[in-house]
Order: sequence, then C-alpha cells, then structure tokens
Amino acid sequence: MKARLSICNLAVLLLTMTVAFNSCVKDTVSRTYSMYTPVYKTSAEVRANIKNDAPLPVKSPGKMFVLGNYIYLNEIDKGIHVIDNSNPANPVNKYFIAIPGNIDLAVTGTTLYADLYTDLVTIDISSPSSIVVKKITEGVFPFRRYSGNFVADNSKIITDWIKKDTTVTTDLDTHSNTGVLYFDAMALSSISPSASNKAAIGISGSMARFTLLNNYLYTVTENALNVFNISQPQNPVFSNKINLPFGIETIYPFKSNLFIGSQTGMLIYGIANPAQPLQAGSFSHVRVCDPVIAEDNYAFVTLSSGTRCGGFTNQLDVVNIQDIQNPKLVKSYPLTNPHGLSKDGNTLFICDGSAGLKVFDATDVNNIKLLQTIAGMETYDIITVNGLAMVVAKDGLYEFDYSDKNKVQQISKISYNK
Repeated sequence: MKARLSICNLAVLLLTMTVAFNSCVKDTVSRTYSMYTPVYKTSAEVRANIKNDAPLPVKSPGKMFVLGNYIYLNEIDKGIHVIDNSNPANPVNKYFIAIPGNIDLAVTGTTLYADLYTDLVTIDISSPSSIVVKKITEGVFPFRRYSGNFVADNSKIITDWIKKDTTVTTDLDTHSNTGVLYFDAMALSSISPSASNKAAIGISGSMARFTLLNNYLYTVTENALNVFNISQPQNPVFSNKINLPFGIETIYPFKSNLFIGSQTGMLIYGIANPAQPLQAGSFSHVRVCDPVIAEDNYAFVTLSSGTRCGGFTNQLDVVNIQDIQNPKLVKSYPLTNPHGLSKDGNTLFICDGSAGLKVFDATDVNNIKLLQTIAGMETYDIITVNGLAMVVAKDGLYEFDYSDKNKVQQISKISYNK
C-alpha cells in the first residue's frame, strides 16, 4: 500500500528542498483496496435455509471434525462440507450444510453443533441427506470481530461478501465506518473474517474452540468458557459461563481436564464437576498463538508468530503436567511456523506452516527426533486416528497413511477451488 506523492521538478527540489516539500506534498493519499460489502439476510431467512445441499467446491477451509466414516470440514463463514471417508484413498464430498458465519463445530452421535455467528445451532444429522435443525441458542457467542472499523448490523446476518478492487483517495489518517470492509489488495488473497447409552463422540483438531466430554459441550470465545449440558444431545442447555483472560484460542479435553490455549499461555481447568470447571493450573509464555494437546504426563504446545498473534517465537514446548497445579517446561524445539498438532502413541505430527507436515518420534520428550518432513504444502491442522492422518492445508485436504511411521505416505487429496 503506497501513497503516490506529487513531487516537483527534480532540479527545483534539489535547490529548494524545504519549499518543495512544503508546497508539493498533498494532504491526501491514494490506496488500492479490495472492498468487501456485506450481503445481509434476516435471521428467519438464514434459519430457513440451514439444510444439506449438493456438494460445493472447497474454497476457504477452516477447522474439521471426524466421526466414523465422515469428515466435517468447515468452509469459513459459509458452512460445513460433509465428506464420506469410507475409502480414505477416494474421499467423496457428499453434501454442504449452509451455516452463515460458521467457524467451529463438534459432532456426537447423530448431532452436529455449530456456531452461526453469535448463535449455537443444533442439527440432527441422523439422515445425512436430510438434516433437521433442532434448536438455536441465541447470543452465546456475543463477540464477532472484523478487520478495520467495520461494524456489522446485529439485527441481521451476513451471508456473503461482494468483492470489488478499487482505488480510493482519502485524507491522511481518515478512518470511518461506511458499512464496507476494506483490505489492502497487495496483502490479501482471500477474506477470512480461530455408559452404554452414550453416543459416539468425534475427534476434533487441536485448533478447535468446541469440544465434547461427559455429556457436556464446552466452547471458548476470546474471553470465556461456555458450558452446555447435552445429556439430551439435541436439546443443549446453557449451564455456565466462566470468564477467562482475553486472547483465548483453543480447547482440548483429556480425562478430567480441559487444556485451553491462549495467546499468553496454557490454562488447565479441572472438571470433577463437569458443570463447574475450576482452574487447576497454568503455564505462561510470550505472546504468540498457542494450540495444545495433552496426554497422561505431558502437554505439547505449539507457539507460532503471526500478524494476529504478534510475537516472534516459533517452537514446540513440551510441558510436564504430572503436577497439574504446577506445570513445568521440559524442553523447547525450534520450528518454522507451527499450528495444529496431533499425537498417536509415540508419534507426534506437527503442521509447520509453509515447512509442511513434520513427523517426530516423541518416545523421549527430552530428545524428540524428526522422522520425516512432508514438504510442498502449507499446513494448518491435523487429526490422526488408526493410522490415518487428515491434514488441512492451504491447497487441499490431504490424507496420509502412517501405519509405518518411518514412511508416511499420501493416499488422497481433495483440492480446493480458489
């Protein structure tokens, strides 16, 4: 983004520099932007159109959830792709569920939970070809941020954005809310406004803000932990809200604890009483993005720098959590720009941004060894289960066979349609 300054004749400038600058620099600047104008619909219109439709090409993927033979892949702010993964070598994009403003999701049994901007929508997916909205819980995610000074009309729901590249001339330092969202065209490639009767619970990635445990749905916003009782899965009941420090990003369940990643550290909440999580411990770090996973004795935390998170640290932290009230750093390992991670047994997988997918032997946490780097893709999140790794990358949804951890092999890819 460059200002075009009017400059007088070079010879005059050299002889009368002060005069030239005082007389020739204008009080306006020209900037080239991608301009996004929101398309609104009423809540009633949006809710009436939450249904499964023909599959759509994947364009801007976000988070994913895996249950049984299905992958549920978020299309940022649009909805959820339902992918039949019965044959991982040939996954089939079967349906698309339109949910405007959707970023996060979770699935248990035949019930899908998803955010619809500020609301929680509960959907019966027992018949994948004919879903039914069972409940909408309003206003449980009250804060939805947009870049710049854009303020949404909260009486309606944004269902799309109309893009137009334009050059505008404005006064220096002028910022106003015009109902239009502007982005620097040079810096932006796409808009991305983070018991026997128990149902089967799916698996989320480490970038998730929704998680399921013991008949409860836990969700995190930037500064709160929300608790929903889902003993009746299709009738979630909001039961508690715990205020958290600002900058919360992810949540990960393990046994009787919730591990919450934030931009300044890892928080651990005990759920001996699942309706009333209580803070059990914390581990602080410099300001960076912070996904986390955990097992019996250790938590694995990736720290990454970026424009949203700030900071310059890119590494894996291994944290001893045997004393849950006093977590201690075991060792840090340098990385390029890590995001999602997953662990199966002693095999650790890390999505290291532009450096690709990295596979490690984590048998000894003091000496984690790199086994393989799968380059040529910019990776974001990963789920591993039964020798199969599903990876969300910038250019596609990849699947890898890691039955031989020393020779992880790609078996399929769903390419994105940008």
